[in-house]
Amino acid sequence: MKTNVYVDGFNLYYRALKRTPYKWLNLDQLCRYLLPSHQINQIKYYTAHVTARPHDPDEPTRQQTYLRALRTLPNVSIILGTFLTNEVWAMQVDKPERVKVFKTEEKGSDVNLASHLIHDGYKKNYEQAVLITNDSDLVEPIRIVRAELGLPVGILNPAKYPNPLLVRTASFIKQVRKGVLSVSQFPKEMIDKDGKFHKPLKW
Repeated sequence: MKTNVYVDGFNLYYRALKRTPYKWLNLDQLCRYLLPSHQINQIKYYTAHVTARPHDPDEPTRQQTYLRALRTLPNVSIILGTFLTNEVWAMQVDKPERVKVFKTEEKGSDVNLASHLIHDGYKKNYEQAVLITNDSDLVEPIRIVRAELGLPVGILNPAKYPNPLLVRTASFIKQVRKGVLSVSQFPKEMIDKDGKFHKPLKW
């Protein structure tokens, strides 16, 4: 079946990639391992540009290098939302004191993903959709595509346990495990129209 894959970038990162050596992830290869009988049509990756923080000023550079690697894949599109970081006051859990903390919010990716999922379905751009996410905010667009368009929608779950709401709504769920992440990595050295570039040394 002609399949579009919709990747919730931040959900994938925080659920499966953070604090692992697998961040240099080739999404096309990952999808082909996990969906071997599917014809992968398009992969849409939803994220936002991160901003530098005092403890990690190189984070934006690493992200841009990874997006550069993704752009070498002809079937991958990158759709950007907005990443906001603000300093706010918050109460400590165990002390009656307020402290100043960084509050980060990613805006737009869920809405973009849901909009494209439904729009592409109406346009008959796929015969089946697969989402890489564990976010229950996407239950309603999945339900609409299945109920109104009669198209299957599967989940590749990056979290340790699948969200029960997604389990009840999706056509199927497969787990994204460490083994498949480890064999779905880009080469350390890559080349594109601008020349050679490398996997970030520290990530």
